[in-house]
Amino acid sequence: MTPNDRPSDTPQAAGEDAARPDRGPGNFIDERVADDLRAGRHGGRLVTRFPPEPNGFLHIGHAKSICLNFGLAERHGGVCNLRFDDTNPEAEEARYVDAIRRDVRWLGFDWGEREHFASDYFEQLYAWAVALVRAGRAYVDSQRPEAIREGRGDFHRPGVESPYRDRPVEESLALLEQMRRGALDPGEAVLRAKIDMRSTDLKLRDPLMYRIRKAAHHRTGTAWSIYPMYDFAHGLSDAIEGVTHSLCTLEFQNHRPLYEWFIDAVGPAHRPEQIEFARLNLSYTVLSKRKLQRLVDGGYVEGWDDPRLPTLAGLRRRGYTPEAIRAFCDRIGVSKRDGVVDVTLLEHAIREDLNDRSPRAMAVLRPLRLVIDNYPDGEVEHFEVPNHPTEPAFGVREVPFSRVLYVERDDFMEDAPKNWWRLAPGREVRLRGACLVRCTEVVKDAAGEVVELRCTWDPASRGGMPADGRKVRGTLHWVSAAHAIPAEVRLYDRLFDVPNPSATEDDRDEPRAEAAARDDAFLTHLNQASLEVLEGCRLEPSLGDAPVGHRVQFERLGYFCRDEASSSGGQAVWNRTIALKDSWGKQAER
Repeated sequence: MTPNDRPSDTPQAAGEDAARPDRGPGNFIDERVADDLRAGRHGGRLVTRFPPEPNGFLHIGHAKSICLNFGLAERHGGVCNLRFDDTNPEAEEARYVDAIRRDVRWLGFDWGEREHFASDYFEQLYAWAVALVRAGRAYVDSQRPEAIREGRGDFHRPGVESPYRDRPVEESLALLEQMRRGALDPGEAVLRAKIDMRSTDLKLRDPLMYRIRKAAHHRTGTAWSIYPMYDFAHGLSDAIEGVTHSLCTLEFQNHRPLYEWFIDAVGPAHRPEQIEFARLNLSYTVLSKRKLQRLVDGGYVEGWDDPRLPTLAGLRRRGYTPEAIRAFCDRIGVSKRDGVVDVTLLEHAIREDLNDRSPRAMAVLRPLRLVIDNYPDGEVEHFEVPNHPTEPAFGVREVPFSRVLYVERDDFMEDAPKNWWRLAPGREVRLRGACLVRCTEVVKDAAGEVVELRCTWDPASRGGMPADGRKVRGTLHWVSAAHAIPAEVRLYDRLFDVPNPSATEDDRDEPRAEAAARDDAFLTHLNQASLEVLEGCRLEPSLGDAPVGHRVQFERLGYFCRDEASSSGGQAVWNRTIALKDSWGKQAER
């Protein structure tokens, strides 16, 4: 796991902070980098890196680290590496590498030729490990994992030195070579750094450097049977690449002494600098990759790209734009203290962005048939409707109008109160961009269900404006039944129904069995209404050839995106990106 497997807060340019105070609370790392460059530290260079582990899909927390690392490089004339932390072959796959590349590019960043893998450095890291053994600063421990864990002690008990701590150097070297060749089984031996078993810093109590893993690696195959631990590989990989500023989230602050110990012990030509900052905690969301994996593996969602997940693939499929995510990152800023960001801030950024860039169209999600009795049967006319209410550059489109239409079932009420401005018996409403209609009759089936409305129209109100200037309060969207495009619409909502579905996500040091049992508790907070599938929806014909990923506002309903998938009936599928207004505040009040 890498620092960026934890969500991170994101930056904004220091120069923008004063000019645009609405953009966020600031970025102390940006200021520190600027100071370092002015002072000529690191030879006046700036090299950052984004180091994801390819064991799953990136989520919005990673997006903030991406924006931070690549953004710093862009603003200050530096470079940013994309480095895959592929030191755990049992969890990593090539498909995750491809997904990570796709997501970083989608956000708008490019690493050029600066793509690296921790596995690129396996030979060098192993050579350094051998050198530490020769120098008496590392040894092969043949204790079982349970004994090593017990011997490390805790905050109340000092550690106990391993009986193998002072084994001869040549014996450790021989065992290390056997570990590399696969002559020993997992758990038979590990390589440990020789530091201080009585240190008050538990990380310095002879930490592990290598462990045996007999699993095929997605790049090196079966060439290696041992793999470096994160704390050993992380800092030295930074050093190899010439990284100047190694940015990590706050839970890695207590790893910094070990990070620096390995740098001092090995003595590489370049010494990177680790800086910690507060990660992102987002309400109504989990950003622990282990929990996301649980959702995927348990079938609670349809996959890593499920639009309900905070993964970048899921957000992209749902209709989020990279520009909106980057704007959200700007507004959060970078701080040194953890906090929780209200998900409504992200939702506001999405609405703000989509409002400006999305054309409008009409769609009826729960169709109710409406027949205009005094409109000629078989006649069709077209009304010109703007594609955006305030941006003429979007142009106009022609929408077909006929005797039989569909309106939204929720826009009719048989026993309507006085302040009901939509359809009801005897009430008159405006059909968007077309005309005025008055409901004259309600048709029901044998069960008493309303199946059809009979109406009359005012021909003098073509375009939606009555000739006599009378005021009509209600305006409804509609589609012509003969021209409507059938579609399946999926209404996505928040995946969890409580603000904090996980008590904590800082669980990387917890034993796997105990963590798995505790992790399952967050599943009890799944929102059972997070997905509603509507079949038989009707869309205006202009959407018939909309490409995958096309974003549009269905008037009065929200923002929607054409999905990559199709329904089982072959119909196009549209995902609701977000409603026009936040309905969760009202739910909380109730």
